[in-house]
Amino acid sequence: MTDAPIHLPKTNAGAWQDRPFHRQYLTAQANQLFDFFEATSVNPKGGFFELNDDGTPVQPDNATRQIHVTCRMIHCAVIGSLLGRPGSAAIVDHGMNYLWNKHRDTKNGGYVWSLNDDGYQDDTKQAYGHAFVLLAGASAKLVGHPLADQVIADVTEVINTKFWDESIGAVREEFGNDWSEITAYRGQNSNMHLTEALMAAFEATGDAEYLNKAQRIAELIIRKNATALDHRVAEHFHSDWSLDKEFKGSEMFRPSGTTPGHALEWSRLLYQLYTLGEKKHAWMTDAARGLFQQAVTLGWDKSHGGFFYTLDWDNQPIMREKLWWPVAEAIGAAAFIGAHDSDDYFQHWYRQLWDFADAHLIDHARGGWLSELKEDLTPTSRLFVGKPDIYHALQACLIPLYPATGSLTQAIIEADHGH
Repeated sequence: MTDAPIHLPKTNAGAWQDRPFHRQYLTAQANQLFDFFEATSVNPKGGFFELNDDGTPVQPDNATRQIHVTCRMIHCAVIGSLLGRPGSAAIVDHGMNYLWNKHRDTKNGGYVWSLNDDGYQDDTKQAYGHAFVLLAGASAKLVGHPLADQVIADVTEVINTKFWDESIGAVREEFGNDWSEITAYRGQNSNMHLTEALMAAFEATGDAEYLNKAQRIAELIIRKNATALDHRVAEHFHSDWSLDKEFKGSEMFRPSGTTPGHALEWSRLLYQLYTLGEKKHAWMTDAARGLFQQAVTLGWDKSHGGFFYTLDWDNQPIMREKLWWPVAEAIGAAAFIGAHDSDDYFQHWYRQLWDFADAHLIDHARGGWLSELKEDLTPTSRLFVGKPDIYHALQACLIPLYPATGSLTQAIIEADHGH
């Protein structure tokens, strides 16, 4: 007599990203983001409006256009075009023309931070802004925009000749309109976003020098500094790139202490850099996992959920507000790392992060994601007014849908060619 077969119960194991229903959910969320931002973001006078929670322009008359908003909309419209969303190409064209004809300083070179219908509002030249110009140009090249090559060439020359410090392997931070250096401050945030843009430029052009620069930045910001600080990302540095723990600046772009959201963002970018670098830099995967785990351990509010915006160097919250973008970046990181690492930890957090986003950040009634919550998760607007941009949330919805082989735009193209 043989024993009867044992029928083990089916469990809820396995990645959500592989499930048809979850993939439909992600696509629906991405579409709702496109619907919300495309409806009213395009400024008929050029550039894009920033939006209130209800989708109306924050400044309906003579709006200020900041360069990162212009460039992020271009990048996201390129994503829409690559996905096959009707109307996206016109938005790419609208943004690229404003970038080239208005943000670009034809007198002194480079790209100014902000302007309105009357002219420049902030005519400084910021490394952060130029990183997004490179990202916009690289993305636009993937859809064949006629201005893409000249934007890439122009901003690459500016980055190389004005911002890049070859002796250290990173960029200087900011200059006046005439390229007089404003400050001795050095920051990781601009360098992190430049790493993202350099990888996109490498994929769009095949020029390995972009990848080389991205690897040098990662070596400085993460391998040299963050790993030595127990996988906490130092934000602020003196001109010689010595750590400045006491720095106080703009809480939006240069927040005090450490920012768990940036560690999460870096964790995905590092894994992406590892894959693009033909998996030669083994330290990157260990660092990526360490950054993710430390950000979750120290930054996640175990009482209410969500990531505290900033922590001090004793790992205690400074700003207790919960912003949308760290959750979005954590979703992308959990999906990307989890595609390479079979540890259930990343899948557990991927699910928990979407549970939180769906319950507290996604504005199911009006569209878009709420940008800021108080510690108890009620909406607030201490730092951000309205729904600043589509960029972080859209990538959270789409990164999990595509192979974790490089940037989202390139993954969409490769998946399309594979069909």
